[in-house]
This record gives sequence, C-alpha cells and structure tokens, in this order.
Amino acid sequence: MLAYIVRRTLYAIPILVGINLFTFALFFLVNTPDDMARMQLGVKRVTPEAIQKWKADRGYDKPLLYNAGQDGVRSVSETIFFEKSLKLFAFDFGRAEDNRDIANEIRTRMGPSLALAVPVFLVGLAVNITFALGMAFFRATYLDFWGVILCVAMMSISSLFYIIGGQYLISKLWHLAPISGYEGGLDALKFLVMPVIIGIISSFGGSARFYRTVFLEEMGKDYVRTARAKGLAESVVMFRHVLKNGLIPVLTGVVVVIPTLFLGSLISESFFGIPGLGSYTIDAIQAQDFAVVRSMVFIGSALYIVGLLLTDISYTMVDPRVRFG
Repeated sequence: MLAYIVRRTLYAIPILVGINLFTFALFFLVNTPDDMARMQLGVKRVTPEAIQKWKADRGYDKPLLYNAGQDGVRSVSETIFFEKSLKLFAFDFGRAEDNRDIANEIRTRMGPSLALAVPVFLVGLAVNITFALGMAFFRATYLDFWGVILCVAMMSISSLFYIIGGQYLISKLWHLAPISGYEGGLDALKFLVMPVIIGIISSFGGSARFYRTVFLEEMGKDYVRTARAKGLAESVVMFRHVLKNGLIPVLTGVVVVIPTLFLGSLISESFFGIPGLGSYTIDAIQAQDFAVVRSMVFIGSALYIVGLLLTDISYTMVDPRVRFG
C-alpha cells in the first residue's frame, strides 16, 4: 500500500507542475504585468511612470523566466516565475492587492467554508443514497416512477432558484433564519441552517438519480440473482450486497469532492454573505486581485489531484479486483 501511494504521488507531481506552468502562461504571457497594472490603475490617463511604480511595488518589474542581468542562481530566482509561481509549492502565496497576507486569509476563511460544505456533503450523501436505494427497492412501482420525476424536475432547476427562493420564503416571509451574514462559534448555526438545507436540496435531483442508476445496474448482476436464489430476503440483498458493491462507482464522485470542500461554495457563500474561501475567490475576481486568484487556482488544482489520489486508494480498499501492482 505504501509503495502504491508513493508511486501515485510521484505521478501527480508533474501534473501539478504542468498546471502551474499553464497558469503562469495564462496570467503573465497572455495578460502581461503592464496589462495588470492598467487594470488596477485604470486604463485611461495612466502614465508609464505610474505603471512602473505599480510593478515595482508588487515585484512585477523583473523578467518573466530568465534574468540576464544576474549571475548563477539569481538569474533564475530573480524572476517573476520563481517569485510568483514556484513559491506556491512552498505555500508562500505572498500578499494581496490590499497588502493582506493571503495564507493568513486562507487559514481564517477555511473554517466557515468547511462549516458550510461538510454538512451539505455528509447529510446530502446520506439523503441521496437512502432515497436512491428506496427507489431501487421499489423499482417499477409508482414510488419509483414519481421519485424519478421528482429527481428530473429538481435537477432541471438552477441552484440560483433554490437560493433566491429559500431566502425569500425562509427569511423574508417566515423569518426563520437570517437572510445572510455569519458569526463565529455556536452563533454560526443560525446562519448556516438555511444554506445547508438549500445546498442539499439543490444537489438532490442529480445525485439521487445517479445513485439509483448505479444500484439498478448492480441489481441485475449474477451475484444478486444468486443471493436471491439462496432465499435471502430482499432487504438483506439490497443492504448487504447491492449497497456495498454499488458504493464502488459512487466513490468516484464522492472522494474527489472531499478535498474541494476546503474551497467552499462560490455561489452559496457569495449569496449568503459567508466569509469563506468561495466568496474570497469571487471578491478577488471582481477586484482583479491576480495574486489571490492565482493562489486559489493553485490550491484548487492541488486539492483536485489529492482527490484523484484518494479515489485510486479507495478503489484498492473496496474492490478486490484492483491490485496495487
């Protein structure tokens, strides 16, 4: 197992390096430091002196990849690529345009993001699998028929509708929860109840319908027919065999999502005023804060690669057909 994890981790390193190179090209070759300065200072009436000062204050006045004016290692280290991209591997994110430490902001905002994303993930997973297993158990009945219709109807509605509708009903009409905002400690519960419920509802249709398809596919396999031929009760067949083996493909979508929980939900955090990483990214995009956006892109890429690694490891643990060699 250890050798397998090490090998998969080594495979992930060049992928992350490639993503870093692509991100660097996107930020600094397509969108040059001069363009970034004009965006921050304003396109009109910007003098060359103001552009040079903006670049010097933020370390963008150096060459991109190679500094011919320096000798030895400094010819590489005294470049934008080294200071703005390679340092990300050491989790040195630098400072935002408002001079705040990005790493400290990430640590501070990770808590609210997890407080919202983890309940949505865990409760939603339990609700979706339970409902899907019930539809599969009562397959080809009116419960299954109307369950599928409900799933298709819910997955056809935009998540923005659930957010705006929930805020209008729960907060404005019924006054059951604050419409937006966040506080620390136990006071955060009153601000998180509505976003969590809406997050579960908005993802219910597509997830439940996918899990139902997985369970129905498992129910048509030979080992299920053998279990029924032995006289096992249908409930035993569903929970002991179908559910256990049906979780193997479910892991593909579930385990990959786990690392991305740290990044929070972009839309939900923005609409509900939760100071998490999702709203932090949206605010940085609107403010054209390239340092923050670049850091969040790197973290998202790294976490997604970790999710793929966890998926491979989970396969080896639950599927005996997969071998480490």
